[in-house]
Amino acid sequence: MSERSAEIKRQTAETNITLQLNLDGKGQGKISSGIGFFDHMLNLFTAHGQLDLTLNCQGDLQVDGHHSVEDIGIALGDAFKQAIGDKKGICRYGTFYLPMDESLAFVTLDISGRPFLVYDGGEMAPQVGGFDTELTEEFLRAFAMHAGITLHVKILYGTNTHHKIEAIFKALGHALRQAVSFDPKVTGIPSTKGML
Repeated sequence: MSERSAEIKRQTAETNITLQLNLDGKGQGKISSGIGFFDHMLNLFTAHGQLDLTLNCQGDLQVDGHHSVEDIGIALGDAFKQAIGDKKGICRYGTFYLPMDESLAFVTLDISGRPFLVYDGGEMAPQVGGFDTELTEEFLRAFAMHAGITLHVKILYGTNTHHKIEAIFKALGHALRQAVSFDPKVTGIPSTKGML
């Protein structure tokens, strides 16, 4: 793995997660959450973000998917925060509009050290496959809070729930890819405060 990489092991009474993240990867994912649609979304996020992500989660899916999805967000956020390191030379900000057929998603973020989520997914069907669609927001919140990023996500329009969520995960990958990339004009921390 590259210098900007991390490995997280998180075990609770509800989930057992092992995760490896490489910010300077090739978009390769080896993902098993136990929730097929969520695996698909994480693979898309990985490919479009040009990250490498290996993830295995064994969770209490006999209850529902909530604990697994939220805890994966926590573990991914922790891994991101560790992998990004001192943040010297990074672009810091990322913004992306992504069309998915009739749906359009907007994602913008700041690797700020000040975690925050603004989420507006609009109306969605309750489930896609075995995935509770309200868990999209739970994943994003857990990830943003533990990664230390300010994250704004909005579906501008669309009708198909699968397309809306897919657009969000792809746009998040692209926005993150922009933000973690290096800016040749920035030699130190990209903040007038001198810290992020």
